[in-house]
Amino acid sequence: MERLRVAVQSTDPLSHAGLVRFLEAGPEVVVIMGDSADLAQVLVMGADRLTVEAVARLRRSADETGLPVVLVVGELRETELLLAVECRVVAILPRRTVTADLLVSSVKTAVAGGGVMPPNLVGELLRQTERLQREVLAPNGLSLSGLTSREIDVLRLVADGYDTAEVARELNYSERTVKKVLYGMTCRLELRNRPQAVAYAVRAGLI
Repeated sequence: MERLRVAVQSTDPLSHAGLVRFLEAGPEVVVIMGDSADLAQVLVMGADRLTVEAVARLRRSADETGLPVVLVVGELRETELLLAVECRVVAILPRRTVTADLLVSSVKTAVAGGGVMPPNLVGELLRQTERLQREVLAPNGLSLSGLTSREIDVLRLVADGYDTAEVARELNYSERTVKKVLYGMTCRLELRNRPQAVAYAVRAGLI
């Protein structure tokens, strides 16, 4: 069985040593050290709180590696939930309750594409997401995917094989408007062409 490769970071040496010890208790996990950290499949991050330093480390990891993060944290305010999610945190474990078995299990879940979160935080995250959609995105015609309703309508028809003229007829737009919608969307999301835009929408569950 191939062992799961885990990188570990922490805001203090003692927490780092404890996390490494917990992870090494699982025979299915190998801790990746030093310059080989880019070979990891998941990052375990330990912090007392989401301080400026901790957030900077998470953002740097998200930018450089894109690894999913298991966050072991002493205190996390509800207002920091969306910030954690933006930094690719997929599992949040309260430090006072974490065990070796729970940490290893959370790593497995993260590698498999899942998430782990205390029930009270799940509810709060859903409330914050709904509020973000209602108060910020919807008034600007956007969805959580970053696409407007007009862009989604156009992409659905493109995915069904409609050409520009057919999309324009179906939506009562001019062909110039359809081209403008597609061009604006692909530039904003840094997509190369229409097929890649359709693939983006499929992955986002929009079509």
